[in-house]
This record gives sequence, C-alpha cells and structure tokens, in this order.
Amino acid sequence: MSRLLALTALRRSVLGTSNPATAQAPAAARAPHSGVALSASTPRSSAVSRCFSGKTARAGGFRKGFLVGTAALVGVTVAGFGFRRNQALMVSKNPSDREQQHALNAMLQKCNRFMSDPVTDINKLLENKDDMRTKMELLIMEVQADVCKALAEVEGSQVFNVDRWQREEGGGGISCVLQDGKVFEKAGVNVSVVFGNLSEEAAKQMRSRGKTLKSKDGKLPFCAMGVSSVIHPKNPHIPTIHFNYRYFEIEEGDGQKTWWFGGGTDLTPTYLNKDDAVHFHKTLKEACDKHDRSYYPAFKKWCDNYFVITHRGERRGVGGIFFDDLDSPSAEELFKFVRSCAQAVVPCYVPIVKKHIHDSFTPEQKAWQQLRRGRYVEFNLI
Repeated sequence: MSRLLALTALRRSVLGTSNPATAQAPAAARAPHSGVALSASTPRSSAVSRCFSGKTARAGGFRKGFLVGTAALVGVTVAGFGFRRNQALMVSKNPSDREQQHALNAMLQKCNRFMSDPVTDINKLLENKDDMRTKMELLIMEVQADVCKALAEVEGSQVFNVDRWQREEGGGGISCVLQDGKVFEKAGVNVSVVFGNLSEEAAKQMRSRGKTLKSKDGKLPFCAMGVSSVIHPKNPHIPTIHFNYRYFEIEEGDGQKTWWFGGGTDLTPTYLNKDDAVHFHKTLKEACDKHDRSYYPAFKKWCDNYFVITHRGERRGVGGIFFDDLDSPSAEELFKFVRSCAQAVVPCYVPIVKKHIHDSFTPEQKAWQQLRRGRYVEFNLI
C-alpha cells in the first residue's frame, strides 16, 4: 500500500490537483515551460497534455527524477496518466500465484518507460500478454518513448507535449510533439490503436489487394495500430526522416483472423551527403539481414518506387525501406523483423543529426530547405 500511496501523492504533487475537471481547461491555459500543459476540450480528446520539463518530483520520500522528453522513470507516467496503473497495482495485492505477480511487475516495469499509459487498459494487456495485438501495442509504445528520449537529449532544453486522444468508434492514441526547438523545427512521434467495424470502402480497397475478407451480417471487426513519425530539423544540413510501423488484424465471418504488417523508414536530405546516406542504409540493411537477406534489397526497391513525385519525375529523398501486406512466414517472425526495423530508427538517424548539429548555413541554404520541404508536402498531397 505504501507504494500506491506514494504514486498517488506523486501524481498530485506534479499535477497540483486530482480533479479530472482540469482536463477541460481551454487551450489558452497552456503553459509550455511550466512542466504541465492542459489540452483543449474537444470531442476527440478528453485527456490532459503533458510537457516533460526535466524537473524532479518529491512525494513523502518517494523521489523520482525524470529526463527531458521521456517517461523513462515511473514519476513521469504515473504523474500524468497513472489512474489505470494504480488500479492494476491494487488488483495485485492478493495475486493468485507468483507467476501472476511476476507478470504484473514485468508489465508495469515496461509501461513505466512509456510517454503515457498504453491505449489499451493495462489489465487487459496483462490478460492477453501473448496475443500479437498486445505485443505490437507494447512495441510501438516502446519505440515512441525511445525516439522521443533520443530527440529530447539532442534538443537539450525543449519539451515534448504529450496528448492522449480517444476515438468514438473505439481506441485512441498518444501524440508526442516537439516544436520550435533549437535543433528541430517540429518532430512528431505518434501512436494509435483503433478498432471497430471496417467500412465498406475500406473493405473494398483491401479486397482489391487480394484479401478475401468474408463478413458476417455485413460486419468485419478490425484492429489497427502503429507508430508513425516525421521529424523536420532546423539546420538544412540535417535531413528529414519519416518512419511508420503498423499491424492490421481483421476477424472474418467464420472466426478466422486475417492479419498483416507494414511499415518502413526513409530519409529526405536537403543537401546530399554520401556518408550520411551510406550510414542510414547500412543500419537498415543490418536490421533486415538479421531475419532474411532478401528483405533489404526487396524493400529498398519498394521504397524507391513508392516515394516518387510522379508529376516531377523525381524521388522524394534517398529512400530507405518500405513494405506492406506482409503475412508470411509467421506473425511471430514478422513481428521480430518489424521490431528490429523500428529499433533501428534511432541509430540510423541520431548520429547524422549530431554530426551536423553545429554546421553553419546561409539564408540561401535555409530557403532551399524550405523549397525542398515543399516537395515533401507535394508527395503527400498530390
């Protein structure tokens, strides 16, 4: 009970209140450098936004310091989003056996590193700990935290704003945004876990890709989840990076499940640097080669052909890897492959950022960066 009381005290000490009504504060109440920012009340979002400021919190002897931009220590996540976690702690007071207690402790320890509680209730994740949906949700939460921590350490003084949002039809997500920093103009690292019934339009589009999708009473229950990010630096000598890793699962009318993985990582420099491109691709190749040496050449080619601005006849950047609709050899093997690729994001990109962080640039080079960034937008809109 002492740990639970300490966690509760810490939550109150950081938030200043335990009243849920604080989540309804208007957007004007944001205080970007105070350590806490309240998100606007919208039909889509009912949770509070957090700024991680690197301060240290105390509560009755329970003292936890936390790093800028990361929820690596329990003080951050419990302070911001610990309601369900506290419930899980209370449930565990009379465990049925040591194995259950060990599983709970392992789950809590893993979640303590995240930027926020998982989208799915922790108790449900624990009940289905061997399910692929649970494994993937925990992975994308971990990747989000790792990338945010790495970027925040490079940035130094700026903070990530963390917003939880809910989807009326089912599920929700966590958005982490760093904006107007010394190194990054804007960096977003977002997680979503959504579920419901597939629309007719979506089902038609998926069937066009070769999926049978037998419905029952016109319904196709689905679950989709992923982590996605676009990171735009200030210095034109530092490239933009984009990555996305996702999992899709559909329950068909006969009870069978159709599932697949997708994702990729690609780099878009303003000024081409051969050594940077070699490092980027070498890191991704190593991640792919751990699982199948045919993956990198196939998924590199797929990426090259996918990120093309057709009306200009040019590729968006120096490529990377891209894949979709992967459903063999097995879910477990593909999950391990996706995990390797997602965990390669930080080592393939952050060393490039650090290498060029102090490079000087002219107004003309900055203007060229903005022009090239327009090409980036063209790909997404046209």
